[in-house]
Amino acid sequence: MRNAFPGRPLICLLAGMCLFVTGPSAAEEPVKQKTEDGIEVGKMSALRKIVPSEYVEAQALEQYNGLKQQAQQQGALAPDNDPQLKRLRGVAQRLVPHAARWNPEAAQWQWEVNLIGSKQLNAFCMPGGKIAFFTGLIDGLKLTDDEIAMVMGHEMAHALREHGRNRVAKGTALKLGASVASSLFGLKDVGQTVVNQGAQLMFLKFSRDDEIEADVAGLDLAARAGYDPRAGVTLWKKMAIVSKGAPPQWLSTHPAGTNRIAQIRSRLPQVMPLYARTRNTAVNKLPPYRTNVPQIAAVE
Repeated sequence: MRNAFPGRPLICLLAGMCLFVTGPSAAEEPVKQKTEDGIEVGKMSALRKIVPSEYVEAQALEQYNGLKQQAQQQGALAPDNDPQLKRLRGVAQRLVPHAARWNPEAAQWQWEVNLIGSKQLNAFCMPGGKIAFFTGLIDGLKLTDDEIAMVMGHEMAHALREHGRNRVAKGTALKLGASVASSLFGLKDVGQTVVNQGAQLMFLKFSRDDEIEADVAGLDLAARAGYDPRAGVTLWKKMAIVSKGAPPQWLSTHPAGTNRIAQIRSRLPQVMPLYARTRNTAVNKLPPYRTNVPQIAAVE
């Protein structure tokens, strides 16, 4: 495959909107009950409903299909028999059954995974379950299957928790301000505001809270699927080596370095029992996790 796509694929969302957040009681959704182990599934902001999910998923699918078509034309789209693509789809096949825990609507998504030839250290998951990895990320970081699961789980979590939809909705709400109620009956100003906000999605950066949620939800997804969550630590150590301390494009908005590794380590006690269960053993009987880069120490 030839290298292609110098910039990250972008989703241009939204042809219209529907507003039905009517008061303070709709500001938050109920928190789901905590399960006996694993990461607790928290609430998602009801403000995201300003932007209908149907529009988000339809526009995401259009963008994704356009990306595939462009990659195909440039000889950069991996064929179904590509070994690396088979690896990715194998990981996804194990992660997806656990996705509905984080968003019940994900059970109806038409999940898809593709691999694109590019030197970018990049991957993403669009709304509706459309996943793409770039060869630069896999090859550049020499990712193990466990580390692939960390990346994929993180990106899936952004889609599952509707972070992009929520960011667009927040921007739309701020711009609309006091004019929302009257605009509901004409939709001209409202519709244009949504389109403008959707067109600006390329400039949105997820909040620190969004990134933390994606990290921990990704750990939970991977552990339930039988992937070692300690690979999250080695993944970040690899990124530090390759990028010399600066996060790659894939994680350009993320907290980096020792703070990120510390955050992941702090969550391991919650997810390691899930992983150990898939191995039919106890946590204290699991061997240390070793990645494929000798200079990275094993993770206990």
